[in-house]
Amino acid sequence: MNFVRPLLLTAIGLALAACSRGGETPRADIAAAQTTTIGVNAFLWRASLETLSFMPMAQVDSTGGVIVTDWYTNPQVSEERVKVTVYILDQMLRADGLRVAAVRQQNSNGNWVDVPVRAGTVQKLEETILTRARDIRRSQIG
Repeated sequence: MNFVRPLLLTAIGLALAACSRGGETPRADIAAAQTTTIGVNAFLWRASLETLSFMPMAQVDSTGGVIVTDWYTNPQVSEERVKVTVYILDQMLRADGLRVAAVRQQNSNGNWVDVPVRAGTVQKLEETILTRARDIRRSQIG
């Protein structure tokens, strides 16, 4: 009977070791980085919603991973408005699993006219969302 317990523990250890992919990422980490209930990475989804929470939402599709804001006007710059679209492209928490697009308009004699988005705005939004997603993931794993 004394030899059964070590054999059982060894079998459990081998079974758990078999759950890793290429010896790099245990299944628990994969499960934490993916989601099956909303169709896209839960960390990227939540981070995107939190990052854009100051803007009114026009469309939120968790299955397709698309967030479209309504026009947002900064109270200090009332002659300008911005609309943002976030695409979450993957179930994994990866930098290439996220795309952000933005449209900017300025008021010209009562008509809204498209103008170029300031350099770095989209990249900064992507970086902010990715950083927040990583923070959320770390807080849930740790």
